[in-house]
Amino acid sequence: MTAHRNLGFVAAAATLLAAAPLSAIFERWTWLVQAAIVVAVVAGAAALSRLARAPLWGQVLAMLAGLTLGLTWVFPGGTEFFAFVPTPATFAHFGDLLSASLPDMRSYGVQVPDVDSLLFLAVLGIGAVAIVVDVLTVGLRRPALAGLPMLAIYSVPVAVYVDSVPATPFVVGACGYLWLLVTDNVDRVRRFGRRFTGEGRDVDVWEASPLAAAGRRLAVVGVALAVALPLVVPGMTGGLMSAVGNGTGTGNGRPGQGGSPGRIDLFAALSGQLNQTEVTELVKVTTNEPAPFYLRFGVADELRPDGFRVRVPTGRPANRNLPDPAERGGRGVEQQRYRASVEVSKNLNMPLLPVYAEPVKTEDLGGNWLYDPNLQIVFSNRENSRGKRYSFDYLRSTFSPAALRAAPSLPADDPVLRQQTVTPSVLAVDRLVDKLVKGRTNDYDKVRAIYDYFSVENGFTYSLSTKGGTSGDDITDFLATKVGFCQQYAAAMAWLVRSAGIPARVAFGFSNGSNSGDGTYVLTNRNLHAWTEVYFGQIGWVPFDATPAASVLGSVRSAWAPDTDAPEAVTPLPGSTAAPGGADPSASAEDPDRLDKDADQGLAVGDNGPTRQNPVWPWWVAGALALLVLLAVPALRRSALRRRRRARATVPAATTLAAVPGQRGEAREIMVGVDADRARADAHAAWDELIDTLVDFHVRVDRTETPRTTAERLAREALVEDAGAVTGVRLLGRAEERARYARDPLTGEELHPALRSVRGALAARADRRTRLLAALLPPSVLLRWRTALTDRSTRLVTTTGQVRQRLLRWNPRRLLAGRPAR
Repeated sequence: MTAHRNLGFVAAAATLLAAAPLSAIFERWTWLVQAAIVVAVVAGAAALSRLARAPLWGQVLAMLAGLTLGLTWVFPGGTEFFAFVPTPATFAHFGDLLSASLPDMRSYGVQVPDVDSLLFLAVLGIGAVAIVVDVLTVGLRRPALAGLPMLAIYSVPVAVYVDSVPATPFVVGACGYLWLLVTDNVDRVRRFGRRFTGEGRDVDVWEASPLAAAGRRLAVVGVALAVALPLVVPGMTGGLMSAVGNGTGTGNGRPGQGGSPGRIDLFAALSGQLNQTEVTELVKVTTNEPAPFYLRFGVADELRPDGFRVRVPTGRPANRNLPDPAERGGRGVEQQRYRASVEVSKNLNMPLLPVYAEPVKTEDLGGNWLYDPNLQIVFSNRENSRGKRYSFDYLRSTFSPAALRAAPSLPADDPVLRQQTVTPSVLAVDRLVDKLVKGRTNDYDKVRAIYDYFSVENGFTYSLSTKGGTSGDDITDFLATKVGFCQQYAAAMAWLVRSAGIPARVAFGFSNGSNSGDGTYVLTNRNLHAWTEVYFGQIGWVPFDATPAASVLGSVRSAWAPDTDAPEAVTPLPGSTAAPGGADPSASAEDPDRLDKDADQGLAVGDNGPTRQNPVWPWWVAGALALLVLLAVPALRRSALRRRRRARATVPAATTLAAVPGQRGEAREIMVGVDADRARADAHAAWDELIDTLVDFHVRVDRTETPRTTAERLAREALVEDAGAVTGVRLLGRAEERARYARDPLTGEELHPALRSVRGALAARADRRTRLLAALLPPSVLLRWRTALTDRSTRLVTTTGQVRQRLLRWNPRRLLAGRPAR
C-alpha cells in the first residue's frame, strides 16, 4: 500500500506539472497556488481511502469529496460551516461562477487577469484531471493512458492562444508525464523481485537499473525532438495577426490567422509589419472622396499598467442598417457622405475589416461580420478578412479649431469620460501634463498643447529601431529619449491626453497609399499606421496624428491638427495646387530631413510609389553556394584520402636506392636495403583504399576474412570478367597478407595500378545511381563518420557511467543501508 500511496502523490504532482502551459494565458500565478491546494486535498483523500482499503469506486467518491472541499476552501461563498464544509448555497455559488465564466472568456484575451470565474474554471478542470489521472495510474494501473487527460489540459492554451504556446511549459508537462511512467515502472519491478544487469549481476535497490537508464535517455531524446521539431519546421509556429504571439510587443509581422479580436495585440502586429524588409500589398481601396483620411480597422482603448490593450468588441450585424452618426453640432463641423470599395489581399488575415470612420451602410458582407458603433470597427468571431471584397458608404467629418474649442467638457458621470480616462499613475507623465496644460481653459487647447509637444523642435525623431511597448515605463522612456515610431507617438499622446482628464484612445489602420489617379489607393505593410483619437463633447471622436508627417508614407494633416514641423505657410501663387488634406507641401522628396528618415525606414523617396528594397538574389546565390559546399564535403574528403594513399602506393618505396660511381665515372643505382616499415604502411594504405572502394560500390566486406580469402572471393564473384582486375586484387591481397603476417613485406610491386584496375572493374559492373553516390556522397566516408560519432558517444557514456559509479559511493540510500564506500 505504501507504494500505491507514493504513486498517487506522484500522479498528483505530474498533473500539476502537466498544467504548466496554462501559465501562458494567465497574468499571475494565482491559478497555480489554488490548483496545488485542490490537487493536494484530492491526493490526500485518495491516500486515506486506500489506507482504509476502500474499493475503486470508494476511492473515486473520496477524491470527489476532496475536490469539493478544496474548491470550497479556495473559492468560499461565505455560507460554509466551519469555513470549509460546503452548504447548498456553496454549490449555488459554484454555479454562478461557472455561469459567469462563459461571458468572461469572451471579454478577456490573453493574458487573463485574476478573475474568480476563470480561476474557478481552471482549478476545477485541473482537479477533475487529477482524479482521472489517479484512477488510471493507481486504480487501473494504466499510467500510459493518463497522458490523455494531461493532454486535455495542454490543449486549452493551444486553442486559446493566438500564437504557438511557448516550448518551456510543454517540456515541464512532458517531464511530469515521464516521471509518472518511471515511478510506475520502478514500483512494478520492485514488486516483481530482484533486478539484474545484462551480465547477470545483481543490482541493489540503491543502484539505477541499466534498462531504466536507457529508457530515461530515450525519453530525454524524445522530448527534445518533440520540442525542437516544431521550431525548425516551417509553418508549425505562429505566422499582420499571428505575429501577435504573446503580446510582448515584438512579433514577426507575418499575416496570420483569424480569431477573437479581443486576443489581438495590434501593437505587436504593427511593429512586426513595419520591421519587415519585404513590401507586401495588403489592401486596395477605391473611394470618391478627393482627399480621404486614414483607413482604420482596430482600436486599443483599455489602458492597463502594462500598456494599451484591445477590448473585446460587441455589436450588431454589419449587413443591416448601421446607426447613422448624429449631426456633429453647429458651425465649424462639416459632414460629407462618400462611398468606398475595398479589396483585401490574401496577405492580410485577421478578424477585422478595414473601413473609413463612421460607416453608415455596407454591401457584400454576411451576417458573421458585426459593427461596434463605439469602437467604429467591423469584426467577426467566425471569419477573417483574407480575400474579402466589399463596399460601404461613410461620413467624413471635418472640424474647425473654433468648433472644437467651443465643445463643452464632459460631465463627471459621463460613461465615456469614466472609461476612457483611466490612467495608471506615472509621476513623470503627470508632471509633464500639468506643465503642458497649465493655463489652458478648454479641452481643445489642452489637446493641442500636448499634440504640439511631439515636434522636431522639441527634439522628437522617428525611428523603427526602438522598443515598441506601451507600458508606463515604455512611455516614460519614449518621453525621455524622444525617439520612436507611430505606435509610441499615438500611445504616448493618448496617455497624456487621458492624464489631462480627456477621453483618448489609439486607432490602427493605413495611411494613404499610392494613388493610381482614379481614386484607387494601394496599401502595403509600409502604410500600416497608428494615431490618436480624442473625444470632444457633443462632437465625438476626432483624430490627431502626432507622428512626424515627413516620416510617414501617405501622412495626412488637417486644420485642427496641422503639421507642427512645417515651416511658415506660404500663400500659393495663382495656378498652384496645395497638398491634399492639409499636408505640408514643403515636406517633399527634396527635404533633407525626410531623406534621412525615409532612408532609415528603407522607404522610397519622392511620391507614394512602390518601396525600393535591397535585392534578394545575392542571398539566394550565397545560400545555394553554401549548400553545394556542404554537399561536396564528403566527396572532397574521399578525394583527399585517395590522393594521400595513392602517394604512398604509387612507387615501390620499400627499396632503398643509392648512387655509386661506375668504372667510367658515371653514377649507377644499386639496392642497398629494404625499409620494411614503409612497405607495410604502403600495403595497409592500398588495402584500406580497396576496402573503401568496395564500400562505395556496395560490395560485401567481411572483416573476418583474411586478405587472401577476400581477394579470391572478389576474383571469383565481382571481378571474374576482368583478368587485369583479378591480377590486381590478388596482388593487393598478397601485399596486405605479407604486411600483416610475414617477417618481410612484399616489395618491388606497384600497387596503384592494381587499385585503379579494381576500381574500374567495380565501376563498370555498378549501376548509374551507385556510381553517382560513390562520386558525390561516398558511403565509405559517411560510414567512417558514423563510426566516429558512435565511438565518441560510447566514450561519453562510459565516462558518464564511471563518474556516476564514483558518485554512487556516497549515495545516501547506500550509506543508510550501512554499506561502506569502496
